[in-house]
This record gives sequence, C-alpha cells and structure tokens, in this order.
Amino acid sequence: MAEWDLRKLRILRALRERGTVTGAAEALHMTPSAVSQQLTNLARQLGVPLLEAQGRGVRLTDAARLVLRHADAVFEELERADAALAAHARGEAGEVRVGAFATAVPALVVPAVRALRTAHPGVTVRVRETEAGEAYELLAAGEVDLALSLGAEAPSAADPRFTRLPLLSDPLDVALPPDHPLAAAPGLTLADLAAEPWIFGGSGPWSDITRRACEAAGFTPHQGHSASGWTAILAMVEAGMGVALVPRSAAARREGVVMRELAADRPVRHVIAAVRKGAQSAAALDRVLQALRTAAGALPDRAHEPGVAGAPPGRARGRVAEDA
Repeated sequence: MAEWDLRKLRILRALRERGTVTGAAEALHMTPSAVSQQLTNLARQLGVPLLEAQGRGVRLTDAARLVLRHADAVFEELERADAALAAHARGEAGEVRVGAFATAVPALVVPAVRALRTAHPGVTVRVRETEAGEAYELLAAGEVDLALSLGAEAPSAADPRFTRLPLLSDPLDVALPPDHPLAAAPGLTLADLAAEPWIFGGSGPWSDITRRACEAAGFTPHQGHSASGWTAILAMVEAGMGVALVPRSAAARREGVVMRELAADRPVRHVIAAVRKGAQSAAALDRVLQALRTAAGALPDRAHEPGVAGAPPGRARGRVAEDA
C-alpha cells in the first residue's frame, strides 16, 4: 500500500488551486524550494509522477489529479470529524449511558431525554433500567457512564471510584383509600396510622425506608401485604387493603386513592447520581446531569394538585428516611 502523507497532499492541493509552485508556497507560508521538495518526496512515496514541465512552470499529471480526487474526499471527512470533535468538546454531541432504578426512569430520565432532544439533539442517552447494586457494578466496569439510585443504596462518599451528586429530595406521602376515616383529617401524621395494615415490599430498600420512617414515628409497621410495584401497591390501597408510603415522584394519580402530605416529621428519600471520579468534567455527561437536575426541579407537588385530597397548607420540614 502507498504511504499517504496528509501534509504533502495539502501542498499538492494548494498547487492545484494556485497554479504555480510560488503561489502554493505563498498560500502555505513556505519557500518554493520547500514546496518542490515535499512534492518530490510525495511522488516517491506514491510511486507515480505528480508534476510535469509546462513551459517555465509545472502542471499536474493525470496521476496527480486522480490522487487529488480521492484526497478531496478524505479531507471532506476530516472536516466532518473536526466539526464532530468540536461539538463533542462543547457538549453538543456524544453518547451517555445511564443506569437507573425503575421509578427514576419515567420521573427523571425520560423528561431529561426529551429536553435534551430539543436543546442538544446531538447528545444521545442510552437508558438501562437496573437495580442499584448492578448499576454501580456497571459504572465501575465502564458499561454505563451515570448511575441513579436511592441514597441508601449509593456507594459511600469515601469510595475512591465514584463521585456522588445529590439530585433530588423526594418527599414521601401516605396513600389512603378515599373512605378511610383519616383521609381528610387535618394534620395527619405517621403515628396516626400506627394500627393500620401497611403495604410494602418484603425486603430491599423500600421495605427498609418504610420500616425506618414508621419506627422514627414511634411504631413498628404491621405488614399487611407485600408488593414491590407501585401499580400493585396503589391497587391494594384503593381496595381498602391497607395504607402505604409512596414517593411523590413515583405516585401516578389514581382514582380511588387519596395522597396525603404528612403534617410533621415527613420522611424523605434521596435520589443520588453517581459517576466515575473525574468523569463529571465530560461535556456531554454534564449536559445530561444538568437535564436531570432540571427534571428533578420540575417534578410536580402532587400533594397540592387539584383533586388530590387533604394536603395541609403548611409545609413541615421533611425528616430523612435514609442515608443522604
């Protein structure tokens, strides 16, 4: 295969454009002798004559024109590569792979992707729904670039592999059937519901969050039913089978379920974004983090939406239900 030298090909292009060795030298800020030497070397590397005498000057050979037709296509692709690299450096292009737990996908990731499609269409987000433990294994292995998890499941702030970035403090509301005696009671607290059957998962972070929140309110919750999906949990609440703590970002509006904001000692879950140490300086990744923060800030205050009963007008400061 011939040896191609981009610098020498640029000199050949300049000669074609300017018509003379002197003109090419002026355009490239070189001496005429240097231009001639470089073109002689290029002809030797390619194994074909590139110039032929024409009066007191030179002209391109047919072989030189053939070389330049292909060189023009190469330089066009290199221009595209330069533009793509510049866009990537500005955060206007690039791929970011996100591993996220189930409720974070519709609440945070999907709105962020929609916003990025408008503001930065060159940034591509690839989403992988995953449990927190797997998300951090994938992050450490370089298979995702950003992991979303609950704070209680996030790696320690002392872990040298990752940088933790707080994303959302998500209040927990209590879901009640509409005919429950406390569905419209003022100043509802968790302690008021100590005797109720509670619906939550048998194990895992949500079980831990529910138990810790109730224990902090002075009682151990009686688990009447076990479920891990919000559709199943809210269906059982609607049927009057028990009550449940529900993160505000995850609670889909449902006829037959009243979402109540707790008046005091309201528990909160924390959503954490994590990236590999140093990676947050990558421009495209920073765009995605900004979009996620915007999506978190835009989450509706469901306890005050029309048609959702019973939210008291005041806002008590939420108690942390898990590690931050």
